[in-house]
Amino acid sequence: MLKVLKFGGSSMADATQFAKVKSIVESDESRRVVVVSAAGKRFKDDHKLTDLLYLCHAHLKYGVSCDSVYQMIVDRYTAIRDELHLNVDLESEFAALRRKMDKGISQDELVSRGEYFAAKLMAAYLGFAFLDSELWLKFKLDGSVDQEATYEALRHAAEGRKVVIPGFYGTMPDGSIKTFSRGGSDITGALAAAALDADVYENWTDVSGFLMADPKIVPDPEPIERITYSELRELSYIGAQVLHEGTIFPVREKNIPLNIRNTNQPDHPGTMIRESFEEVEMPGDRFITGIAGKKDFSVITVTKNGMSSELGVLRQMLEVLEKYQVNVEYLPSGIDSVSLVVASDKAQPCLYQMMGDLQKAVKPDSIHVTDNMAIVAAVGRKMAFKPGISGKIFATLGENGINIRMITQGPEELNIIVGVDNKDFASAIRVLYNSFVK
Repeated sequence: MLKVLKFGGSSMADATQFAKVKSIVESDESRRVVVVSAAGKRFKDDHKLTDLLYLCHAHLKYGVSCDSVYQMIVDRYTAIRDELHLNVDLESEFAALRRKMDKGISQDELVSRGEYFAAKLMAAYLGFAFLDSELWLKFKLDGSVDQEATYEALRHAAEGRKVVIPGFYGTMPDGSIKTFSRGGSDITGALAAAALDADVYENWTDVSGFLMADPKIVPDPEPIERITYSELRELSYIGAQVLHEGTIFPVREKNIPLNIRNTNQPDHPGTMIRESFEEVEMPGDRFITGIAGKKDFSVITVTKNGMSSELGVLRQMLEVLEKYQVNVEYLPSGIDSVSLVVASDKAQPCLYQMMGDLQKAVKPDSIHVTDNMAIVAAVGRKMAFKPGISGKIFATLGENGINIRMITQGPEELNIIVGVDNKDFASAIRVLYNSFVK
């Protein structure tokens, strides 16, 4: 068995966290490939190393001294090294990096050094080999990952070895360093798991998996023990804070289970994510996996008698919104009406121009805009097998004085989505959670 592990910034913050990582890795012989982020915050008002590196580059760009900021980075990593009594020559590498910064260095290369130094230290601490991501993670000219070349290179480089890999970056065809967007170490870990056909990809962070609702809205929500990739995608899209968008796809493509774990509570099983679960594995009679939502939508409702029998009307409406680069989030419709649900902040600057163009293109009987709308979704793979779920959800919201302004459901029956006023957003989530989870 092979497990690929990724540890986030909070797990790499200081020597104490390094010790927790080592204990986790050494507790299971199958944990042989470790991907790490740059050192994160040690306490609330602390700095992430990646943020400091971005700040250094901004100083350099505008000709301002970054010496004090750079020294904070050097001090953090040397403190970890010294407290763990590691024999790693950081001084010469930091000096070489500083000289390169003075001559000119790209932002991507500079910020990638947070992961580079973290991995160097972790490799020495675990007694694993250090495997630089620039040796195997390959980008194409358009900035996408060259999956075939990446997988082949890692299989060759990691074969038969225990390795620590820096997350977040790889190389372009010309050899220059390129980083993912923030949170990209999750993608590095997923790519490594997929390349090596891992049995499990463990993503270690500072939470014990996903929660069934936002803890800022629902006090002490229950954790999600098991969730499918499809459910995760639905919750992520509707607003739940889960994983970096690119993390899911490499491991899902290979049908590799993804386990979200807590470095600070290593005995907690966390959340297991798989393509599907056998019926016997699905806990209890609960049919809702999670509840999530977002506020501040606008609903543009276009009404025209006979619309359903008129060819091309929907296409014409979508082309108008595409012209203004406004994405349609949801598209509930009736026989003679269509509602275009859009993010208010994207639509407001061009709303009147769009409505004018819709009037010209479709010649509707009316166009009406409703602002201050929120979207709330109940997501669950078991909902399709429970008759009357929609009715129960609508009735429960109504009994609690929450007016439903819009209803839509995905064809896979993984979710039931309702639109409510912004002012009812938090109440709707609490009502659904208390009624169907507690």
